[in-house]
Amino acid sequence: MTGSRTVSLFVPCFVDQLLPEVAVDTVKVLRRVGYEVEFPEGQTCCGQPAFNTGYWNEARPCAEHFVQVFKHADVVVCPSGSCATMVRIFYADLLAKSPLREDAIALASRTFELSEFLVKVAGVTQVGATFPHAVTYHASCHGLRELHLREEPLQLLRQVSGLKLIEMARSDECCGFGGTFAAKFADISASMGNSKAESIAATGAEFVTAIDPSCLLHLQGILGKRQSRVSTIHVAGILAQEKS
Repeated sequence: MTGSRTVSLFVPCFVDQLLPEVAVDTVKVLRRVGYEVEFPEGQTCCGQPAFNTGYWNEARPCAEHFVQVFKHADVVVCPSGSCATMVRIFYADLLAKSPLREDAIALASRTFELSEFLVKVAGVTQVGATFPHAVTYHASCHGLRELHLREEPLQLLRQVSGLKLIEMARSDECCGFGGTFAAKFADISASMGNSKAESIAATGAEFVTAIDPSCLLHLQGILGKRQSRVSTIHVAGILAQEKS
């Protein structure tokens, strides 16, 4: 892996449109640990929604454009396990017959989810964060099952000053979002979300966090309907907090 101190920020659609603070917080954390951050303005959707729904022909141009935008980046960092997974794991198959396939494979090896980058590449778990609250962690599916990120987010959270980390029962159980799954199978999705909400409530935590903003938006909706006092916050939002 390159020793470059410059990273290119990949901002997923959910973050760009609904949770822009996650991108801002990601930049704050990366800069605090000594990295310069570039934002390639030509970036668009990575193609995951169409890909996951089976529309590979529609997803392919998005993937090719993404590769063209980022192929000269030393390192790409993304505050989303699912979108990082799309580039890392699925581009090779999606672009199997594309002239950009080799570029895609090379780019995949340089693309990381935020907590993965901090722990495995930057070699840091202490980022100087302070968050005096009780927090529980939801292990979102793509990060856990595709990128195999189990301990990395927890290592970072354990080093946050004032944070009380409370383990959730069945923390690795799907929250029910699953991208277009939530739209196609709304009743099943809501039932899974309610099961997760019960696990969250049982911890007594003030906040639930995760590395996937899409999961957190889904949980926010579920918790809101249940009139829960638990708030959702992305891991980047916690790591960006400093003493006032």
